[in-house]
Amino acid sequence: MSTQHQLTLAKSLPPRLLRFFQKFPPSAVLQFTSSAPALQAPTAEPTESTPTSTNSPADPSAFPIESPTPALSSAYPRNLPPRAIAQSAPLPYHNPFLPRKSHTTGKWAPPVYGLRQQADLVKLATQHGVIDLLPWTSKKPEEKEMRRIENGLRVKGTGEGQKVKGKLWERTLKGRLEMRRKAMVEMPQLVQEWKQKGHGRGWKKWPSGKAKK
Repeated sequence: MSTQHQLTLAKSLPPRLLRFFQKFPPSAVLQFTSSAPALQAPTAEPTESTPTSTNSPADPSAFPIESPTPALSSAYPRNLPPRAIAQSAPLPYHNPFLPRKSHTTGKWAPPVYGLRQQADLVKLATQHGVIDLLPWTSKKPEEKEMRRIENGLRVKGTGEGQKVKGKLWERTLKGRLEMRRKAMVEMPQLVQEWKQKGHGRGWKKWPSGKAKK
């Protein structure tokens, strides 16, 4: 991707995405700026009046891009899949879509962007074709598909060995159909008995032999 194409793409992005990428630049952009020293602004020679600073916040090369290590897993929740930690660790900053644990207090801080904000950013990035530049988030389409494959539909009663409760008429339908089937099978015998007993005269309407009052 050429520089001119990148500038054209950046101009077409909505302001919300531009502000996000300004705060949290993608790793591809950081690697591109750190590997191209000719594009960086020339620095003045150090003098006695201008103090030198090796770790300037504006210099992207001041943030080393390290490979993911097992020690970084303690900064992420335990219920995260391994792919989330692997995709979030190489960034020089913490993933703003994930909570962060403070090593001094031991408490967890919420993510910078909530789930609704993450979903909105993913929708905007998908519309403009820059979804791959966003950090890992559970709202990405591929992550939703992976959860669908791993967990299924997660509808109560549809799992292995489970049964849907259903309505009362649905639960009793099988028994009522069986009663109707048996009544239809015994119907010829019942008609014959009815004829032999005088076409209903002295017919016992109830099993106990007593008419209902």
